Amino acid sequence: MSDRVAISFVVPAYNEEKTLTRNLSAIIAEIERCGCNAEVIVVNNASTDATGDVAASFPEVIVVDEPVKGLVQARKAGYQRATGALVANVDADTIVTQGWLNRVLEEFRRHPNLVALSGPYIYYDVPRRTRAAVRAFYVMGYGFYMLNRFVLRVGSMLQGGNFVVRRSALEEIGGFNPKFSFYGEDTDLARRLNTVGAVKFTFGLPALSSGRRLLEEGVFRIGMRYSVNFVWATFRHRPFTDEWIDVRN
Repeated sequence: MSDRVAISFVVPAYNEEKTLTRNLSAIIAEIERCGCNAEVIVVNNASTDATGDVAASFPEVIVVDEPVKGLVQARKAGYQRATGALVANVDADTIVTQGWLNRVLEEFRRHPNLVALSGPYIYYDVPRRTRAAVRAFYVMGYGFYMLNRFVLRVGSMLQGGNFVVRRSALEEIGGFNPKFSFYGEDTDLARRLNTVGAVKFTFGLPALSSGRRLLEEGVFRIGMRYSVNFVWATFRHRPFTDEWIDVRN
């Protein structure tokens, strides 16, 4: 096995002591199944609970402390510490599925022009009708992804918290955009990455995730908020919404 790190997992974590163990266990299990050289970085993002202690309890994990609270700030801190040719952005309440890592490495091996790869969430803790509504939202979103990427050529689509990017491409576009703090950050990244290579969204790369935000704010409200920010980030290059609800409280 080469000593070179093939992929770096970056996990931004703000007050995620309840979800982090399951998240890290799934990532480490995937790395062991794959047998590739990988590293796992947890960005302890101004947490006031035991998030940092939970992360440090895993000997395989690198802990980075980022005192400035914010999702994009945490992703940036993790990316700056990462050494892998690929950077996997996986949120702390997300669980990678078996075979996820092999699929990622194979896609990037087969397609040298691929600069980013993403897949959908499967919300494991919401009612069946909510999961059905989410599937419908993804189908609609996939249609806009095809339109924007292949017809209008103005951008693409990434699911924040379940995407992988080539480090070289992220460097080429100047890294993460400080204009975005939460909503629209993945769409903005997809738009800018689309200028230097292929950005692919596939239903073949699902990850499990908590539906706590859906349950807190409601499916319709969340769907509208993400949709408007998707349009704003694609065509106006800025977020529509600068504030978000902290569902951990």
